[in-house]
Amino acid sequence: MSTIRRQSILSSGIVYLGFALGALNTYLFTRQGGFTPEEYGLTGLFISIANVMYSVANLGMQAYIYKFYPYYNDNLPKKKNDLMTWALTIAKTGFVLVIIGGIIFKSLVIRKFGEHSAELVKYYYWIFPFGYGLMVYSLLEAYAWQLKESVFTNYLKEFQFRLFTTILIILFITGVLKGFDPFIKLYSIGYIIIALTLFIYLLAKKELHFTFSISRVTKKFKKKIFTLAGFIWSGALLHNIATVFAPIVLASVMPKGLADAAPFILAQYMTSLMQAPQRGIIAASLAPLSKAWKDKDYKKINLVYHRSSINQLIFSAGIFVLIWLNFSDAIFAFHLQKDYLDVRFVFFFLGLNCIIDMGTGVNAQIIGTSTFWRFDFITGIILLAINLPLTYILAKTTGIIGPAIANLISFATYNLIRYIFLLRKFKMQPFDAKTVYTLLLVAVDFLVCYYLFRSHEGILWIILRSATFTIIYLPAIIYLKLSPDVAPVWQTIKKRLGIKDQA
Repeated sequence: MSTIRRQSILSSGIVYLGFALGALNTYLFTRQGGFTPEEYGLTGLFISIANVMYSVANLGMQAYIYKFYPYYNDNLPKKKNDLMTWALTIAKTGFVLVIIGGIIFKSLVIRKFGEHSAELVKYYYWIFPFGYGLMVYSLLEAYAWQLKESVFTNYLKEFQFRLFTTILIILFITGVLKGFDPFIKLYSIGYIIIALTLFIYLLAKKELHFTFSISRVTKKFKKKIFTLAGFIWSGALLHNIATVFAPIVLASVMPKGLADAAPFILAQYMTSLMQAPQRGIIAASLAPLSKAWKDKDYKKINLVYHRSSINQLIFSAGIFVLIWLNFSDAIFAFHLQKDYLDVRFVFFFLGLNCIIDMGTGVNAQIIGTSTFWRFDFITGIILLAINLPLTYILAKTTGIIGPAIANLISFATYNLIRYIFLLRKFKMQPFDAKTVYTLLLVAVDFLVCYYLFRSHEGILWIILRSATFTIIYLPAIIYLKLSPDVAPVWQTIKKRLGIKDQA
């Protein structure tokens, strides 16, 4: 667990640096006198649609890498390892099909988005390089995670990509880029740049080899590979569509189109601040989980399951309350555009959904690296069957808050089903008394800070409110020993600072 803990902490640190840069980008996108809500909404739609493109095109190759890397690595020399050859070749073929489909169905896009989101139609074809870069990067990232290179991959995706965006924003604001047109076109190659960077890095480390000679491992597991890829691809596709469906629907059905989608995208970004440890933990745990399933080490799988749950719950619940305490105050204090004032309760429902998702641990990764990938597909169908119609109906009837409620209902159901499956099938479940203590702690801390500072506004009070919450929360976590990973980290911090334990 020390390797997972170390990589998770380093990755989470990098992710938070990236989020700090992302917060700057979000501020520059949404401040008065900067980008219009339509323009900011379009950048968010690029990400949502690119995720659908990637999900369709990869054809299960990401899951193929996660599941079968240990078999290729243990049985083949590096130069005869054909894992990435087939993964990249098949996925690129899949993206060609996506391009063909995109051309065929462009008239449908025009009908659905032309009236309310004309900018999306105008820059439709520029989404394809964005989606292609995301697809290639995600496959290289999956491979790098198996090589325990999660820290570097998180740097590229969470920091370098946002730094590239920051540079473009500054060039736009200062007038170097003459208008939004060159900005969005350069923005569309952002993922291609980091994919190329990771590709060169893996080549330089001599960890990436290509051969079109079919290895004995591929021959032996051919049927299992096709079966796994098909089911996991279908399940992941359904999950990703459900995840990114809301802003796409809002851009299509709401009167202001992209301008109505922009506040929802802002709330999604605020929610993503809660997910930094999740990304780090997932990146660090996939390789150990794959090997543990191969070795039938169920004790280790359960350990990863439990620790990922409590660690993610501590982070997500704490950050949720910090944001919720300061949300409205921050909108006014930082002079964001008035279009973003109604986003508070969108964040509330998205944030609760995030706490549930993170609090149930790495259940998706445990199931995805096991032999029960068919169940992954079934739960994906259930998720989509609930999420899509509910999102559409609530968006039409209640506006931007509707998709947030739909996400909470559908993903809570989805995680409950997976929780019950792991409990019944393997007697694994991630909760204990410390789960309850964490929730009680964060609730009490919230009430204290809310009643102390509810009548005060401004940047100074945001800082004091946040500091008070943190001063109560962090020492209590350490004192109550809510996570087995906190004590080693705290001891390391004390050692670095020269603090000695009392005799």
